[in-house]
Amino acid sequence: MAKEDFHALVATLTAQLAGRPLDGELDAWLNREHGPGSTTYACLKAACEQGVAEGWLCEREGGGIRYGRVFKAEDALHRFSVDVVDMNDIAGPHHTHPGGEIDLILPQGGEATFDGRPAGWCVYPPGSAHRPTVRQGRALVLYLLPEGQIEFTKGA
Repeated sequence: MAKEDFHALVATLTAQLAGRPLDGELDAWLNREHGPGSTTYACLKAACEQGVAEGWLCEREGGGIRYGRVFKAEDALHRFSVDVVDMNDIAGPHHTHPGGEIDLILPQGGEATFDGRPAGWCVYPPGSAHRPTVRQGRALVLYLLPEGQIEFTKGA
């Protein structure tokens, strides 16, 4: 899959997210409509795995985490930025989500969890914060950030 095809795939999903509150209702909807077992989940998982294998996803590394911003927030993506991280039994840097954060958890073999959540979607509301943590193995995590907003915190 080319990077342009990945962009189109994500844009199809973000069109369904545009204007919706980032809350528990969206979390439940995403897992019901686009969670494990769905075509959307399978396509995004395959695309992320291929992008990592080809080197255009997670092209940077720091602190034992491979990561990269794939696309900046833009109108074609309904003002969401797209990042993908590759984590293996590690906690990332603490940060806040001014506009919220939508995460797609893609375990890579085994039962890896992200912030205690299994394969599927996890929605953080605006103003939330966390130290993203993968346990029980390796996972790719796709992040959608409204307007690309993320604030890394010091000392947390």
